[in-house]
Amino acid sequence: MVQPRQILQLIVLTLLGLAVVMVQSAGVTITEQLTLRTMFTSRNAIYAGLAVLAMFAASRIDMRQIARRRAWFNPVILVLVTGLILTLAAMIPHVGVNLNGSARWLRIPMSGITFQPSELVKWAMVGAVALWCARRHDRMGRFTLGFLPIVGLIGLACMLIVKEDLGTAALIGIVSMILVLAGGARWWQVGLAAPLSVGAVVLAIAGSSYRRTRILSYLDPFADARGSGYQAIQSMLAIAQGGVTGRGLGNGIQKFGYLPVDTSDCIYAIICEELGLGGAGLVVGLYLALMWVGLGIVRRCEDRFARLFALGVILMVGIQALINIAVVTVVVPTKGIALPLLSAGGTGWIMTAFALGLVAGLDRPQPATAPTSVTPMNSALPAG
Repeated sequence: MVQPRQILQLIVLTLLGLAVVMVQSAGVTITEQLTLRTMFTSRNAIYAGLAVLAMFAASRIDMRQIARRRAWFNPVILVLVTGLILTLAAMIPHVGVNLNGSARWLRIPMSGITFQPSELVKWAMVGAVALWCARRHDRMGRFTLGFLPIVGLIGLACMLIVKEDLGTAALIGIVSMILVLAGGARWWQVGLAAPLSVGAVVLAIAGSSYRRTRILSYLDPFADARGSGYQAIQSMLAIAQGGVTGRGLGNGIQKFGYLPVDTSDCIYAIICEELGLGGAGLVVGLYLALMWVGLGIVRRCEDRFARLFALGVILMVGIQALINIAVVTVVVPTKGIALPLLSAGGTGWIMTAFALGLVAGLDRPQPATAPTSVTPMNSALPAG
């Protein structure tokens, strides 16, 4: 019988396979030809292979054991601290790599590979919030001892990221607050934090001219059709030209200098243009299936930390996909956020596949000798 983890892995394999094909198609120039050889010998194919290896390697890791490590020596905490330090480093002139007007990237020494430290923070925050809520589940209903410290950490991470990447900061904030609520916080506590979060987003938009311009262009893209509204218009045109049947794989027109960031943020528009309604529906169906299977694993998981961690990973992928598709279809204002496992980005593919591999690993039976939940920090204290 096929296990849920195998279905989850199959969905990831399908998305990565589709990514290799569509990113290669979107990246060809007018003088190039899309062939099987160019697709499967490309750098994207190598990244996809590494992502698959990362997923299967991660599926052998038992997150329930990681949760029992000492707080400051826990791998989750170490990764989070590393990610925050690298995020700060990316903002330093001549250290970070500035692409498209944002200093979000760092270059790996002695290679041409760049990566976003905020991606590392994104996944580490899921683990850190889950770890805190699991260890403090009996105190999460208390404002100062349970809720406030973890919300402060979430706010710190978002503040470091929001200057250069509002979309990722908002995504981290949304998913983290859902996890805090699922971890035992009260609705009224989240309600108190909501106005501060909304206010911070408003200030981030108001304090940036290009973000204000994006809001205005969303309200009327044709007011500046060759400027701020250009990407939205070209995205809608690509979707409209695809129609029901699509132009055919490799036959899209918008990728030839018309649609910006066609291999990354706007890859869904290329899928719509070349594969039509069927291709667009397939992508949406794969993400819905991934969430359904992932949430099934969450429901069956008995370990508190592992359950919250898996929930965070599934929400991170699902909400990020929702935001990207909403941006490409011009349902929400333009925002540079990738489509998970589909938009070009080797490190993004690897880290997302690794996180989903950890979720798949939770579908394996738990050793009989292991406790079923994280022991509260105060349970070992003697009575009286």
